[in-house]
Amino acid sequence: MTLSYVPGDSLAHRLDSRSKLLVQVGFAAAAYAYTTPRGLALLTLVAGGCLWAAGGGARDLWGYRFALPVLLVAPIVAGATLGDPWFRVGRAGDTALASYRVAVVLVVAAAYVRSTPVRDSRAAIRRVVPGRAGVFLGVGVALVFRFLPLVRHDLLAARTAIGARGGGERPVRERIRLVATAGLSRAFARADRLGIALSARCFAWNPTLPRLAFGRADAPALALGSGLLAAAAAAIV
Repeated sequence: MTLSYVPGDSLAHRLDSRSKLLVQVGFAAAAYAYTTPRGLALLTLVAGGCLWAAGGGARDLWGYRFALPVLLVAPIVAGATLGDPWFRVGRAGDTALASYRVAVVLVVAAAYVRSTPVRDSRAAIRRVVPGRAGVFLGVGVALVFRFLPLVRHDLLAARTAIGARGGGERPVRERIRLVATAGLSRAFARADRLGIALSARCFAWNPTLPRLAFGRADAPALALGSGLLAAAAAAIV
Protein backbone atom coordinates (compact mmCIF):
# COMPACT_ATOMS: atom_id res chain seq x y z
CA MET A 1 0.00 0.00 0.00
CA THR A 2 1.35 3.43 -0.94
CA LEU A 3 0.73 6.54 1.12
CA SER A 4 -1.34 8.20 -1.59
CA TYR A 5 -4.82 8.81 -2.94
CA VAL A 6 -6.76 5.79 -4.18
CA PRO A 7 -9.64 6.59 -6.60
CA GLY A 8 -12.99 5.25 -5.48
CA ASP A 9 -16.66 5.96 -4.84
CA SER A 10 -16.85 5.45 -1.09
CA LEU A 11 -18.64 7.78 1.30
CA ALA A 12 -15.41 9.56 2.22
CA HIS A 13 -14.51 10.03 -1.45
CA ARG A 14 -17.76 11.96 -1.94
CA LEU A 15 -17.18 14.31 0.99
CA ASP A 16 -15.78 17.81 0.70
CA SER A 17 -12.12 17.86 1.73
CA ARG A 18 -12.85 20.58 4.29
CA SER A 19 -15.26 18.26 6.09
CA LYS A 20 -12.60 15.57 6.26
CA LEU A 21 -10.03 18.06 7.55
CA LEU A 22 -12.43 19.07 10.33
CA VAL A 23 -12.90 15.42 11.30
CA GLN A 24 -9.13 14.94 11.40
CA VAL A 25 -8.56 18.00 13.58
CA GLY A 26 -11.44 17.12 15.89
CA PHE A 27 -10.32 13.52 16.21
CA ALA A 28 -6.72 14.50 17.00
CA ALA A 29 -7.93 16.96 19.65
CA ALA A 30 -10.21 14.35 21.22
CA ALA A 31 -7.44 11.73 21.17
CA TYR A 32 -5.15 14.00 23.17
CA ALA A 33 -7.92 15.07 25.54
CA TYR A 34 -9.27 11.60 26.37
CA THR A 35 -6.33 9.43 27.32
CA THR A 36 -8.07 6.75 29.38
CA PRO A 37 -8.51 3.21 28.02
CA ARG A 38 -12.27 3.74 27.78
CA GLY A 39 -11.87 6.98 25.84
CA LEU A 40 -9.34 5.44 23.46
CA ALA A 41 -11.61 2.43 22.95
CA LEU A 42 -14.42 4.72 21.78
CA LEU A 43 -12.03 6.64 19.55
CA THR A 44 -10.85 3.34 18.07
CA LEU A 45 -14.40 2.68 16.90
CA VAL A 46 -14.55 6.15 15.35
CA ALA A 47 -11.18 5.63 13.63
CA GLY A 48 -12.29 2.26 12.27
CA GLY A 49 -15.48 3.87 10.97
CA CYS A 50 -13.48 6.58 9.19
CA LEU A 51 -11.29 3.99 7.48
CA TRP A 52 -14.34 1.94 6.51
CA ALA A 53 -16.05 5.06 5.11
CA ALA A 54 -12.98 5.62 2.91
CA GLY A 55 -13.27 2.10 1.50
CA GLY A 56 -10.09 1.02 3.27
CA GLY A 57 -9.09 -1.81 5.53
CA ALA A 58 -6.20 -3.24 7.49
CA ARG A 59 -4.04 -3.45 4.36
CA ASP A 60 -4.15 0.34 4.02
CA LEU A 61 -2.37 0.69 7.36
CA TRP A 62 0.66 -1.29 6.14
CA GLY A 63 2.12 1.86 4.62
CA TYR A 64 2.47 3.29 8.13
CA ARG A 65 4.46 0.35 9.46
CA PHE A 66 7.56 2.55 9.76
CA ALA A 67 6.02 4.02 12.91
CA LEU A 68 5.26 0.65 14.49
CA PRO A 69 8.73 -0.11 15.94
CA VAL A 70 8.86 3.30 17.64
CA LEU A 71 5.37 2.92 19.08
CA LEU A 72 6.14 -0.56 20.40
CA VAL A 73 9.55 0.24 21.87
CA ALA A 74 8.54 3.54 23.49
CA PRO A 75 6.72 1.95 26.50
CA ILE A 76 9.68 -0.36 27.18
CA VAL A 77 12.15 2.52 27.10
CA ALA A 78 9.90 4.69 29.27
CA GLY A 79 9.43 1.98 31.90
CA ALA A 80 13.06 0.89 32.12
CA THR A 81 15.19 2.31 34.95
CA LEU A 82 18.89 2.06 35.79
CA GLY A 83 18.22 0.87 39.33
CA ASP A 84 15.60 -0.65 41.58
CA PRO A 85 12.79 -1.40 40.65
CA TRP A 86 14.35 -1.68 37.13
CA PHE A 87 11.00 -1.30 35.44
CA ARG A 88 8.14 1.07 36.30
CA VAL A 89 4.86 -0.41 35.10
CA GLY A 90 2.88 2.80 35.61
CA ARG A 91 5.21 4.86 33.47
CA ALA A 92 5.26 2.17 30.77
CA GLY A 93 1.45 2.01 30.83
CA ASP A 94 1.10 5.77 30.34
CA THR A 95 3.51 5.67 27.42
CA ALA A 96 1.69 2.68 25.92
CA LEU A 97 -1.56 4.66 25.96
CA ALA A 98 0.23 7.57 24.30
CA SER A 99 1.59 5.24 21.61
CA TYR A 100 -1.86 3.82 21.00
CA ARG A 101 -3.22 7.35 20.76
CA VAL A 102 -0.78 8.09 17.95
CA ALA A 103 -1.76 4.85 16.23
CA VAL A 104 -5.48 5.68 16.10
CA VAL A 105 -4.69 9.16 14.79
CA LEU A 106 -2.69 7.51 12.00
CA VAL A 107 -5.72 5.38 11.11
CA VAL A 108 -7.82 8.51 10.55
CA ALA A 109 -4.96 10.07 8.59
CA ALA A 110 -4.82 6.95 6.39
CA ALA A 111 -8.55 7.32 5.67
CA TYR A 112 -8.04 10.96 4.68
CA VAL A 113 -5.06 10.32 2.42
CA ARG A 114 -6.79 7.37 0.77
CA SER A 115 -9.94 9.35 -0.08
CA THR A 116 -8.64 12.85 -0.86
CA PRO A 117 -6.78 13.98 -4.01
CA VAL A 118 -3.77 16.20 -3.38
CA ARG A 119 -5.31 19.12 -5.30
CA ASP A 120 -8.43 18.98 -3.11
CA SER A 121 -6.29 19.09 0.04
CA ARG A 122 -4.45 22.11 -1.27
CA ALA A 123 -7.72 23.83 -2.21
CA ALA A 124 -9.20 23.12 1.22
CA ILE A 125 -6.24 24.62 3.05
CA ARG A 126 -6.31 27.67 0.78
CA ARG A 127 -9.95 28.27 1.71
CA VAL A 128 -9.55 27.58 5.43
CA VAL A 129 -6.34 29.58 5.99
CA PRO A 130 -6.55 33.05 4.42
CA GLY A 131 -3.82 35.05 2.78
CA ARG A 132 -0.27 34.13 1.91
CA ALA A 133 -0.05 31.70 4.82
CA GLY A 134 -2.79 29.55 3.29
CA VAL A 135 -1.04 29.56 -0.08
CA PHE A 136 2.25 28.53 1.52
CA LEU A 137 0.65 25.77 3.60
CA GLY A 138 -1.30 24.49 0.61
CA VAL A 139 1.84 24.19 -1.49
CA GLY A 140 3.69 22.49 1.38
CA VAL A 141 0.96 19.91 1.95
CA ALA A 142 0.73 19.16 -1.77
CA LEU A 143 4.47 18.61 -2.04
CA VAL A 144 4.58 16.41 1.08
CA PHE A 145 1.74 14.20 -0.17
CA ARG A 146 3.45 13.81 -3.53
CA PHE A 147 6.98 13.32 -2.19
CA LEU A 148 6.31 10.92 0.69
CA PRO A 149 5.44 7.92 -1.54
CA LEU A 150 8.53 8.63 -3.67
CA VAL A 151 10.83 8.83 -0.66
CA ARG A 152 9.39 5.57 0.67
CA HIS A 153 9.92 3.92 -2.73
CA ASP A 154 13.53 5.16 -2.84
CA LEU A 155 14.27 3.74 0.61
CA LEU A 156 12.79 0.36 -0.32
CA ALA A 157 14.75 0.34 -3.58
CA ALA A 158 17.98 1.15 -1.73
CA ARG A 159 17.37 -1.63 0.81
CA THR A 160 16.65 -4.12 -1.98
CA ALA A 161 19.79 -3.13 -3.87
CA ILE A 162 21.95 -3.43 -0.77
CA GLY A 163 20.48 -6.85 0.00
CA ALA A 164 21.13 -8.03 -3.56
CA ARG A 165 24.79 -7.09 -3.14
CA GLY A 166 25.26 -9.13 -0.01
CA GLY A 167 24.41 -6.33 2.37
CA GLY A 168 22.54 -8.73 4.61
CA GLU A 169 25.90 -9.92 5.94
CA ARG A 170 26.83 -6.44 7.16
CA PRO A 171 26.10 -5.21 10.71
CA VAL A 172 22.68 -3.64 11.25
CA ARG A 173 24.21 -0.22 11.93
CA GLU A 174 26.09 -0.32 8.63
CA ARG A 175 22.96 -1.34 6.71
CA ILE A 176 20.97 1.50 8.30
CA ARG A 177 23.70 3.97 7.37
CA LEU A 178 23.79 2.81 3.75
CA VAL A 179 20.02 2.91 3.32
CA ALA A 180 19.72 6.32 4.99
CA THR A 181 22.55 7.78 2.92
CA ALA A 182 21.07 6.49 -0.32
CA GLY A 183 17.61 7.72 0.63
CA LEU A 184 18.82 11.22 1.50
CA SER A 185 20.88 11.42 -1.68
CA ARG A 186 17.87 10.52 -3.81
CA ALA A 187 15.59 12.88 -1.86
CA PHE A 188 17.94 15.84 -2.44
CA ALA A 189 18.26 14.91 -6.11
CA ARG A 190 14.47 14.84 -6.44
CA ALA A 191 14.22 18.22 -4.70
CA ASP A 192 16.73 19.74 -7.13
CA ARG A 193 14.83 18.36 -10.12
CA LEU A 194 11.56 19.62 -8.65
CA GLY A 195 12.96 23.15 -8.32
CA ILE A 196 14.10 23.14 -11.94
CA ALA A 197 10.76 21.74 -13.11
CA LEU A 198 8.79 24.38 -11.18
CA SER A 199 10.89 27.17 -12.67
CA ALA A 200 10.58 25.74 -16.18
CA ARG A 201 6.79 25.57 -15.84
CA CYS A 202 6.47 29.10 -14.42
CA PHE A 203 5.19 27.87 -11.06
CA ALA A 204 2.34 30.04 -9.80
CA TRP A 205 1.38 30.72 -6.21
CA ASN A 206 -2.23 31.31 -7.26
CA PRO A 207 -3.20 28.43 -9.58
CA THR A 208 -6.71 27.44 -10.60
CA LEU A 209 -7.74 24.88 -7.99
CA PRO A 210 -10.73 22.51 -8.07
CA ARG A 211 -14.07 23.87 -6.94
CA LEU A 212 -15.17 22.73 -3.49
CA ALA A 213 -18.79 22.52 -2.41
CA PHE A 214 -20.52 21.06 0.62
CA GLY A 215 -23.26 18.50 -0.02
CA ARG A 216 -25.79 16.62 2.06
CA ALA A 217 -23.29 13.87 2.76
CA ASP A 218 -21.03 16.43 4.47
CA ALA A 219 -23.56 17.14 7.24
CA PRO A 220 -22.70 14.01 9.31
CA ALA A 221 -18.97 14.61 8.83
CA LEU A 222 -19.25 18.25 9.90
CA ALA A 223 -21.32 17.21 12.91
CA LEU A 224 -18.78 14.53 13.85
CA GLY A 225 -15.82 16.89 13.56
CA SER A 226 -17.58 19.64 15.50
CA GLY A 227 -18.68 17.18 18.16
CA LEU A 228 -15.14 15.86 18.61
CA LEU A 229 -13.78 19.38 18.96
CA ALA A 230 -16.48 20.28 21.48
CA ALA A 231 -15.80 17.12 23.48
CA ALA A 232 -12.07 17.86 23.49
CA ALA A 233 -12.68 21.44 24.63
CA ALA A 234 -15.00 20.24 27.40
CA ALA A 235 -12.40 17.78 28.64
CA ILE A 236 -9.67 20.44 28.73
CA VAL A 237 -11.86 22.98 30.52
